[in-house]
Amino acid sequence: MNLIAPFKGLRPAPGRAAEVIAPPYDVLNSAEARERAAGKPWSFLHVSKPEIDLPVDTDPYSPVVYAKAAENLARTIDAGLLVRDAQPCYYAYRLIMNGHSQTGLVAGASVADYDTNRIRKHEFTRPVKEDDRVRQIDAVNAQTGPVLLAYPDTPEVDAILAAASQAEPALDVTADDGIQHTLWVIDDAAAIAQLTAAFNAMPALYIADGHHRSASASRIAKMRNNQQGSDFFLSVIFPAHQMKIFDYNRVIKDLHGLDPTQFLAAVEEHFALEPSATPVKPDAPGIFGMYMDKQWFKLTLNPELMPNDDPVARLDVSRLARYLIDPILGISDPRRDDRIDFVGGIRGLAGLEKRVDSGEMAVAFSLYATSMQDLMAVADNNDVMPPKSTWFEPKLADGVVSYMLG
Repeated sequence: MNLIAPFKGLRPAPGRAAEVIAPPYDVLNSAEARERAAGKPWSFLHVSKPEIDLPVDTDPYSPVVYAKAAENLARTIDAGLLVRDAQPCYYAYRLIMNGHSQTGLVAGASVADYDTNRIRKHEFTRPVKEDDRVRQIDAVNAQTGPVLLAYPDTPEVDAILAAASQAEPALDVTADDGIQHTLWVIDDAAAIAQLTAAFNAMPALYIADGHHRSASASRIAKMRNNQQGSDFFLSVIFPAHQMKIFDYNRVIKDLHGLDPTQFLAAVEEHFALEPSATPVKPDAPGIFGMYMDKQWFKLTLNPELMPNDDPVARLDVSRLARYLIDPILGISDPRRDDRIDFVGGIRGLAGLEKRVDSGEMAVAFSLYATSMQDLMAVADNNDVMPPKSTWFEPKLADGVVSYMLG
């Protein structure tokens, strides 16, 4: 079986994309989605977050929510705002954010290759979130949330995508968050065959974001015996060298019974501690920023603790957990401990200061961003990263292309 396949994409009709495309379903809560979709009857949030069209107290996992998603998708198709291509295609998809540009391929990715780990993972999934996506896909008979994948350096694919993006785009919209989304249809049989062959020659693809979506697609395929197109799942695959990972920072509610003097003394057992007059954004592995009591500190991990051949242990998120958050602050399971929270680097260091200055949190840590090479090394080793190790920007939009099952 092929690693990827073209498909008959469901996408906005000409001139209607601005009314349709929306942020990914999992970056907004229900209240935020309700606000973003206000006055926008065709926003894809009515499909991806359909509880916004039901009473405020509706359980987002209720069967009525998934039925509403199917109803809203059908309504949008019937109104002519979404149109399905007549023939299977690939699509070139470009994202531009703050001068950063990346161009990838929209394709069906093989469930069989996901199941055998040729499409490689680096995170655990939570059953409740998997169950939610399974019910949503099954109800709307489509995969509407793309999985973000990365492919290893392959100049041939880069060149095909660059050539495709010289044509007139089928969609070119700047969303209200300032991110530009541009889509080109690749329907030339020779280009489709060349792309399929180039991906078949790759040793692996890597999940960057979308572990729950890919896991749920695998479950759907088993439920449907790999029929009705369920043997592939919606993906956007970017060259790894173009992808941008932001830092994913930590905030902690208390000092685990220590006073500030005791806490700082404990930190100095493994870190060089230096007060800073300005916010600390780490510029190298092993360096961390720490903010408490309106004071920033630069923490530098002792050099003898740095060398490590283990691809998980050498991540800065692992080092901070091993030498500070676990032994000093008593948080050994960040997945379940409600004393820790995570702040994406897109919110900047001011986002950390705000959480601490409000009194909600006692201390914040800024980290050096995980690299794509680190992510791929973890996945190649069949390992799992600590929770909230990567924050990818720019985000894909929902509604640009959807994958109908059958």
